[in-house]
Amino acid sequence: MVLKTFGWSFAVTALGLVAAVFYGGWTAFGVVAILSVLEISLSFDNAVVNAGILKKMNAFWQKIFLTIGILIAVFGMRLVFPVVIVAVSASLGPIEAVDLALTDKDRYQELVTDAHPSIAAFGGMFLLMIFLDFIFEDRDIKWLGWLERPLSKLGKVDMLSVCIALVVLLVSAITFGAHAHQHGGTHADKAETVLLSGIAGLITYLVVGGLSGFFEEKLEEEEEREHEAEEKAEREGKPKSAVKLAGKAAFFMFLYLEVLDASFSFDGVIGAFAITNDIVLMALGLGIGAMYVRSLTVYLVRQGTLDDYVYLEHGAHYAIGALAVILLVTIQYEINEIITGLIGVVLIGASFWSSVRRNRAIAAAGGGDQEKAEVSSGV
Repeated sequence: MVLKTFGWSFAVTALGLVAAVFYGGWTAFGVVAILSVLEISLSFDNAVVNAGILKKMNAFWQKIFLTIGILIAVFGMRLVFPVVIVAVSASLGPIEAVDLALTDKDRYQELVTDAHPSIAAFGGMFLLMIFLDFIFEDRDIKWLGWLERPLSKLGKVDMLSVCIALVVLLVSAITFGAHAHQHGGTHADKAETVLLSGIAGLITYLVVGGLSGFFEEKLEEEEEREHEAEEKAEREGKPKSAVKLAGKAAFFMFLYLEVLDASFSFDGVIGAFAITNDIVLMALGLGIGAMYVRSLTVYLVRQGTLDDYVYLEHGAHYAIGALAVILLVTIQYEINEIITGLIGVVLIGASFWSSVRRNRAIAAAGGGDQEKAEVSSGV
């Protein structure tokens, strides 16, 4: 099971590390290895959230996620994206940006740093919306009950998450603008960039999330009708299925997953510049990490881990919230990527431990009183 799920990841790791040795010797080998670990640790919460969405998709779309999705994740976000942000921010052509990345690495890193506010605002807003929509939803299972119960009541107010996200964006833009003016006003126009990029992130979330949610509801309705029709059709010997609608619903969920992965990878791509400004090593290291995140997602789905450890999804979403705040803070202040990674690991680790305690409490109670088990396992 492990080899089947992680086989491609192991193969890509071996090829990537060998390529690194040929490219830059053992120093390059070490850099790629560190980048791989960085990407996996920063994106573990991504895998948990992805698994929650992927388990709703059939085997065909899970396969698409692991094939076409990998190409988008590795080549799109980890290789093309760093070049694109430099090309856009520095008004360069794509070929010129690639040439700059390979020949003048210091200048390339400087341009990426200049583009960071817009990247952080877009990714921060997208991730913040995921977190807010999660904590404002009324759920049967609550991890931090003292916090989630009152927030789920507040969540009944329409568009509350959008309003809060816009207020956070406005504060971020104003703060950055004031900071820019204090430093001679050379980056004052970045306040407007932050605002526009953040709104773009919000719109992207609303459009993609809205479409996936709409088709997910349609799919659930169709599945109910299909179940009733199949029971009737089986008696007549004519089973029937709604393949077309399922395909459309799965397509938008796949699209949502790709945008989600892109937003999660912002911190990995930006964090990678703290380790190296060599685009080849960056692509190798982050690409290996992305493969493991994909494999881990499928492993969580097939093992039913999210069903066994019910608070894992909560922990991942709190990690998303923390990452969103960190991305917005990095518009003005530099935060070490080790801190970013540790926050996610600690939150997911705590949610895993709470899940274990809950399972033990339920087992001790003979599987009867889940509510008491949840109270005893809550943090």
